[in-house]
Amino acid sequence: MSASWKLPRGQAGGYVALGITSIFWGTTWVASKIGVRDVPALQLAAIRQLIAGAILVGYFFFVRKQPWPNKRQWSMLLILSILMFVMANGLSTWSLKYIPTGFSALVGALYPLSVVIIERVFFGARAMAPITFIGLFLGIGGVALVFYPNLIGEHPPGFWGGMALSVTAMLAWSAGTMIIARKSNGLNPYYGLGWQMLISSAILYGGVMLTGQEIPLQQFTSTAWWTIAYLVVAGSLVSFAAFVYSMKYLPAAISSLYAYLNPLVAMVTAYWLLGEPLTWNIGIGALITLSGVFLVNYSILRLKRRENDTL
Repeated sequence: MSASWKLPRGQAGGYVALGITSIFWGTTWVASKIGVRDVPALQLAAIRQLIAGAILVGYFFFVRKQPWPNKRQWSMLLILSILMFVMANGLSTWSLKYIPTGFSALVGALYPLSVVIIERVFFGARAMAPITFIGLFLGIGGVALVFYPNLIGEHPPGFWGGMALSVTAMLAWSAGTMIIARKSNGLNPYYGLGWQMLISSAILYGGVMLTGQEIPLQQFTSTAWWTIAYLVVAGSLVSFAAFVYSMKYLPAAISSLYAYLNPLVAMVTAYWLLGEPLTWNIGIGALITLSGVFLVNYSILRLKRRENDTL
């Protein structure tokens, strides 16, 4: 690859990486929606994680000579595999079988709100600032506005089951991010992600066997294979690499903007490619929700800065 295709170094490269993360992760929601039309959801997630995980682990273990994880690291990898990839990724992929792409992406973006609530209720975090309460109110109110037509009108079969899967996936992602913030496993982040993907693929295949959600590989359509290729390359390899790069070179408040851009990218792309409705009600509700998420994130970062200044 020529040098002209490399990311700019430093902060400029961080902004490019942020754009790549936002666009690719946003469009992977649509790719997954297309994929579950032809492939059972858990099988689709398992194959995606198996291929991406094998590539990452193979590269870092055999080429970069990264060490074999120790016992403590294996325990952490297993926990994060279940939370981040089996439940968060697997269940959110499954939810797309029953609910619109933008809905699932928007629920996934609520994880900062659930982190604040979980820490306050179960871990006795200190009192929340007024701006945090405003963010929570806006986030919940925006979601209510988006889903209001489905609450009062008819909805497709399996809608509420899909919503339950999506909310469970979001809570699992919240728990995973809390663990990552509190404990470090000492592994190269890409290498650790690769192991998490490999472990999760084995667990997901167990779920495939238990639920009977499997079709022979020879029955996969060309669309299914292209979808898997996009999810592996764009969603699991390029996006994660860009995400880690943006976190390295950008302030946390900036690098976290992907969380607000992903649902908007997903909604617009789903409208364009899949013909999913994009009404004023959905658009305004999504903006209100993401504004609330932004305020919650902002209040958390401001509190951390204050705590660091007092040390």
